[in-house]
Amino acid sequence: MKIFVANLNFNLQEDTLKEIFEAHGTVDTARIITDRNSGRSKGFGFVDMPDADEAASAIEALNNTEVEGRNLVVKESEEKPQRPRFTNRRPYNDKY
Repeated sequence: MKIFVANLNFNLQEDTLKEIFEAHGTVDTARIITDRNSGRSKGFGFVDMPDADEAASAIEALNNTEVEGRNLVVKESEEKPQRPRFTNRRPYNDKY
């Protein structure tokens, strides 16, 4: 299960995030999202846990808990909706 984690301290490292979630079960990956230009943390990330029960337990246990001075927001990740890609073409019309 993919878990969304927000309100992270900007100095928190991925290893530390992984350790926090490993207390509640097996963690495949822990990723903190960073700004492309500056490389600075954006304050949120994602954790992948293979066992749904362990993931649900981690969400319940860690949501709204304080880590490095900030209260975490932890919830199941939602799929990002696909937006139509912009093309510079006109819609097809057979009346040309």
